[in-house]
Amino acid sequence: MNRNSKYIKGLKDGVPIGLGYLSVSFSFGMLAVNMGLPIWSAVVISMTNLTSAGQFAGIGIIAAGSPMVEMLFAQFIINLRYSLMSVTLSQKTDKTMTLPHRLLSSFFITDEIFAVASGQPEDVGCRYMYGLGTAPFLGWSLGTLLGAVAGSIMPDPLRSALGIALYAMFVAIILPPAKKSRPLITVIGVSIALSCLLRYLPLPVKLSGGTVIIICAVAASVLGALIFPVKEDETA
Repeated sequence: MNRNSKYIKGLKDGVPIGLGYLSVSFSFGMLAVNMGLPIWSAVVISMTNLTSAGQFAGIGIIAAGSPMVEMLFAQFIINLRYSLMSVTLSQKTDKTMTLPHRLLSSFFITDEIFAVASGQPEDVGCRYMYGLGTAPFLGWSLGTLLGAVAGSIMPDPLRSALGIALYAMFVAIILPPAKKSRPLITVIGVSIALSCLLRYLPLPVKLSGGTVIIICAVAASVLGALIFPVKEDETA
């Protein structure tokens, strides 16, 4: 397979991911505009991050006016898994993946791209990774732009209604896998309960949105790891 063929193969493999990202990023664009961010800012965020959970959490922190340190901690915790994915995928790269190419292609690592790349029967090179990341990047950026534009021109009642629908969509994404996984439903339940407690308990110090995200994410993850540890034979 020549160099162009490897890029084309990666591009074809990434098209379904890009189409899926289009709808999710559309929601992000609408939510970002509803929270007061300008259209260009929402698009720049998507073009420079490519992380759904991190971006949705990030705009909440921005809207709350939280300090930068909270944004740093929240993004570190939420996106730490991408570092682990990159380390794992580095064991499946060929000799074309030099250090500059590793640094550049690591930008495209997401859950779906990692799954597709790691599932390839042969080692993957830089051209395949660039092809695989092209459609998801374009889909994520374009979807954000379309969502932001739509959110800015819609009347307020419709924007409010769609804002509620966005949260319903997130619940619909979470519930199906949670029904089949006791550890997942437990972690989700702990996160929700802890978030409600931090929101409604008369605490001596009012916690910002970013701090609440960090506390809930760390506490729920640690508790989940302690209650449902992964056995050695499950990682083989």
